[in-house]
Amino acid sequence: MSRAIYPSLKGKRVFISGGGSGIGEGLVEAYSMQGAHVAFCDIAIPESEALAARLSGCAFTPIFHACDLRDINALQAMMARVEAELGGIDILINNAANDDRHAIEDVTQAYWDERMAVNLRHQFFAAQAAIPAMKRAGGGVILNFGSISWHLALPDLILYQTAKAAIEGLTRSLARDLGRDNIRVNTIIPGNVKTLRQEKWYTPEGEAEIVAAQCLDGRILPVDVAALAMFLSSDDARYCTGHDYFIDAGWR
Repeated sequence: MSRAIYPSLKGKRVFISGGGSGIGEGLVEAYSMQGAHVAFCDIAIPESEALAARLSGCAFTPIFHACDLRDINALQAMMARVEAELGGIDILINNAANDDRHAIEDVTQAYWDERMAVNLRHQFFAAQAAIPAMKRAGGGVILNFGSISWHLALPDLILYQTAKAAIEGLTRSLARDLGRDNIRVNTIIPGNVKTLRQEKWYTPEGEAEIVAAQCLDGRILPVDVAALAMFLSSDDARYCTGHDYFIDAGWR
């Protein structure tokens, strides 16, 4: 399958959180192949270093930063380094998350706080850190990653789904407050994407049930999610802001 090339993405300065594997890896590769200047962070150091090495043949080798996004001071320091390295930030992709399963009775106050830190809080503070550079550049794009899980009310994910539902509200608020600065903000809502992590949760029978519940056959891949992200961050989507964009093969 041939993929779209977006001239407006060439040379753009892109930061991607959670870029070391899964959907994030697909995003790093896709933007690098578009000729963008990409930096990304993750806590998976060997995988991330291997990804950067694999993409060293691109026009610009992606820059990897090891960072635990639960540490807001570390996040803010990293974002400052990224801005200096790239000369600015045009596109921010808030992708990092963790969908560990949990039961209601097992949730403690500490676990609640940790899950919000992993899945929600860093998206706001990464945006806060990137916004001044976007304003100086005359505009920018923020893509927050949500999840279909809360739309389907999947079991054993109550904290993850609480955070992911809040992200859609965060997107709407940021889009309103930043629109006059020509900063567009949208949410991408993936369905069940075939990654090594998702294979941890589903048996072949479980995967078959998901495909049966979709309108379309087949499994969504990270490259498919990246295709939507690239469109939304390109100039072709210049009037798309404040909304949620599903890529779920019609999973209901």
